[in-house]
Amino acid sequence: MQLGTFLPTSTPDPEHPILGDVAGAARFAEEVGLDVVWATDHLVPSAPMVDSTVTLATAAAVTERIGIGYGVMLLALRPAAWAAKQISSLQYTSGDRLLLGVGTGNPVHGDIAWRAAGLPFDKRGRDTDNSLRVLPDLISGRAATLPDGTEVTLAPGSAVPPILVAGNGPRAMRRAAEFAGSWLAIGLTPDEASSARKQLTEFAETYDRPAPTVSVITQLPADLAQATDTLAAYAAAGVEHLIAPPADSDWHAGYEFAATARSAL
Repeated sequence: MQLGTFLPTSTPDPEHPILGDVAGAARFAEEVGLDVVWATDHLVPSAPMVDSTVTLATAAAVTERIGIGYGVMLLALRPAAWAAKQISSLQYTSGDRLLLGVGTGNPVHGDIAWRAAGLPFDKRGRDTDNSLRVLPDLISGRAATLPDGTEVTLAPGSAVPPILVAGNGPRAMRRAAEFAGSWLAIGLTPDEASSARKQLTEFAETYDRPAPTVSVITQLPADLAQATDTLAAYAAAGVEHLIAPPADSDWHAGYEFAATARSAL
């Protein structure tokens, strides 16, 4: 199981934004032995948020080993070709360390970002699917036909990163089964993660694809022994990526705690 965390560029609480030293956070996460640092993504969220691609480029530039991940990119807010250009460039500059989480956007943020971008909020699921269909060809530098019929080839191409589709619910699970290597859910318990694998297998059979793995975003318990037991339970449930966000603005302590809990396994 890969253990990761979020970089200090956003927060679910608008009153207490977690904004910090991105380069320092990425370096420290690598030093303590975490596997991936993730960046949240939005255009006009309900709380302050730094651009995800700039964040990940910064993290990649100051590290050597640790993975960098979109957690998660809102594909429907971008033209597919432009998103692919950013993704492919990050793969190239990071030495193939990118993980691509994809989501449709949490309604809690409202539709202002889509209106600002001149895009239909109610079609974001459809637009996400359309982008996912052409993204592998675009990223890898192969000829691709966009939804409007435009034929385009991007260069240079790069290795297509592992794709995780996020979203709690059957529609997101089906999207993961059709396009992704993993389904990413928020707050899933180890038992729920284990049960989800059966449902994902059934969905994947309809697309004649291997079943995606399960990945989870969850807060670790504050007690070290309980946190270690929690990590062990998720690993036993077959979770591929566990993303443990820091509990507050003290990301330094949060990263160190997660790494300590993992090392105690």
